Amino acid sequence: MGEIIPRWEWRTFGKEFGVGEERIKAHELALFKKSSEKYILSRKSNENCKIRDDLMDIKSLKQVNEDKLEQWYPTMKLTFPLKKEDIANLFKNFFKVEVPKFERDEYTYDQYLDELVGKCPDLEIVNVYKERSIYTIKETTVEIAETTFNGKANRTICVEHIDPKLVMQVVKELGVEKYPNINYLKAMKEAVGMEAWVK
Repeated sequence: MGEIIPRWEWRTFGKEFGVGEERIKAHELALFKKSSEKYILSRKSNENCKIRDDLMDIKSLKQVNEDKLEQWYPTMKLTFPLKKEDIANLFKNFFKVEVPKFERDEYTYDQYLDELVGKCPDLEIVNVYKERSIYTIKETTVEIAETTFNGKANRTICVEHIDPKLVMQVVKELGVEKYPNINYLKAMKEAVGMEAWVK
């Protein structure tokens, strides 16, 4: 595997995005994706943990620059069944919650969610559905996505690239720089009534 170069991300959530959405849709649609995922939110941390296609994917916020762009770094990918040692690491070092008592050496997808995550008062499972319309604008990846968090509808637009200056250039050309930068975790926690975690 080659070196992973984290992307810088600008993202916001809302019902509509005015001229910015019009300017994005003026470009040719490059890709359309649908996905159903589960996110695990923790009241004690802001790690981005999602499960899609039997793969648990965890990203950590590496840094935030002067333009409020966020750089998320992939820190762990795990497939089911999960070994209890890996789960202990997740709970202690990523979710920052008490490690559960294990009754098995490894856990299937359903066992992990039902017996461990679902019984932890500081964790919450959010069912997420996404319909993502993806565009390429000046080498950046730009998307408009229709989402639901536990059935509650929301919309998001995003600009990503490894070069933060290029991200901000495209954000300004789209005319959306006035919108706040809101990541998935913040939007989800607000949607389900979980207080944002602050260091």
